[in-house]
Amino acid sequence: MTFEEIIKDLKNKIYKPFYLLTGEEPYYIDVITEYIAKNVLTEEEKSFNQTLIYGKDTNARDVINLCKRYPMMANNQVVILKEAQDLSNFDDLLPYFENPLNSTILVINYKYKKLDSRKKVYKTAEKNGITLNTKKIYDNQVPQWIEKMANELNINIEAKATILLTEFIGADLTKIRKELEKLKVSIEGKSNIITTKDIENNIGVSREFNIFELSKAFGKKDILTVNKIAIYYGNNSKQYHPILIIGLLFDLFFQKLFIYHLLKDKSQYNVAAKLGVSPAFVKDYEIAAKNYSPQKIVEIFSLLRQFDLKAKGVDANAIEPIDLYKELFFRILH
Repeated sequence: MTFEEIIKDLKNKIYKPFYLLTGEEPYYIDVITEYIAKNVLTEEEKSFNQTLIYGKDTNARDVINLCKRYPMMANNQVVILKEAQDLSNFDDLLPYFENPLNSTILVINYKYKKLDSRKKVYKTAEKNGITLNTKKIYDNQVPQWIEKMANELNINIEAKATILLTEFIGADLTKIRKELEKLKVSIEGKSNIITTKDIENNIGVSREFNIFELSKAFGKKDILTVNKIAIYYGNNSKQYHPILIIGLLFDLFFQKLFIYHLLKDKSQYNVAAKLGVSPAFVKDYEIAAKNYSPQKIVEIFSLLRQFDLKAKGVDANAIEPIDLYKELFFRILH
């Protein structure tokens, strides 16, 4: 089942005897676990029927014994096993997966790595309960995910603000959710949309060094500003990771600039519509187009791919982020 299908069933009070939640992305595992912990039992029922245990502090036999208890004055008991990846004898849960107690809802958090789906214990869990394998999303998928999450929180967010949030947080879905919730509170009663100013004021994204300022500096071939940003990014590479910045440069600037060259109708509103930008930014593309021919942009595409691989450590010796930024930005400009 998908994450969305699991949540839908839970909201409709359709429960399964156990949920094996595994994978590299903890966000979906946490959301499902939190929903079950908060909503299956009433507050009165929880004191006798809800138990939280950790893999490093228990073993499979104790987990099974706990799950075989019957609920007290309730229809279900909930057992939440966190850090199940630290359970040394995880495969010994197989007998319970083969014959679970229907009145028990066992939630297993097996985070940050995938449980081998070829193993019998996984196949049995898949057959008799619910399994979910979560994957990290790619950096270029983050803006779309932010827009989706904002919609779920009943808030609007500017496209440019979405990019700033992506730039600052990256693909940490849990942190994105928390920041959006804080931003929602900050604009309540003042506005119905999160803007770049809200991101800058509430999260601390640098106005001087964000991706839009870098794109503008590249467009004008402002070598001083580009070098200044390269040094800043290099010295703050946890926040401005090269993989993220390279992807944003491609998606937000050079790809759009290449499309601009191909447009026959370069009127302000047609360009804005085709590129998906505000009419106020069309002038930036007009300037950049004079500095970068289509042929040069194709070369830049190749450079971005090459340095993306370098940033991922493919066919390259270890390179410091600041050196990577300096070399890449120099080669784009010259």
